[in-house]
Amino acid sequence: MPPLVAFTCRRCGHCCQGEGGIVLSGSDIDRLAGHLRLSAAAMLSRYAEHVGGKNRLVTGPDKACIFYDQGCAIHPARPDVCRAWPFFRGNIIDAASHAMAAEDCPGINPEASHAEFARQGSVYLHNRGLARARGRDVPEALADIPPPTEEPDHGPSRFDAS
Repeated sequence: MPPLVAFTCRRCGHCCQGEGGIVLSGSDIDRLAGHLRLSAAAMLSRYAEHVGGKNRLVTGPDKACIFYDQGCAIHPARPDVCRAWPFFRGNIIDAASHAMAAEDCPGINPEASHAEFARQGSVYLHNRGLARARGRDVPEALADIPPPTEEPDHGPSRFDAS
């Protein structure tokens, strides 16, 4: 019997809501600027704010991401933090953080154990180059993700976080 799929994105936008903004790495800035056909400086001045030494996307008056309107307007170029959700470091290493995320995100499978969620998340992040060593240009949510554990005896993991 294959393991349960730990996460399947429902494209509901729950993760696009709330204050705090999405922290942008240098590669995020370049990718977004190219997608929007703007210079990096123009993209930052229109769509980002500099807070606590980091650039982050602004939110609109409704506290949703500036690029969210019944879907992600920049999905092909979305920031790495968005690509990684819900497989953030805290959710991978801490069962309580995972449980809180599962309360708000309908795509997190409540039937999958935290250990299985963490294993699938680590595989997902490492396979896509989203897990990185802590550094100046690395969002905290993606820093120092534990390496993937071995596959379970009953087959490879399956999940869809695209």
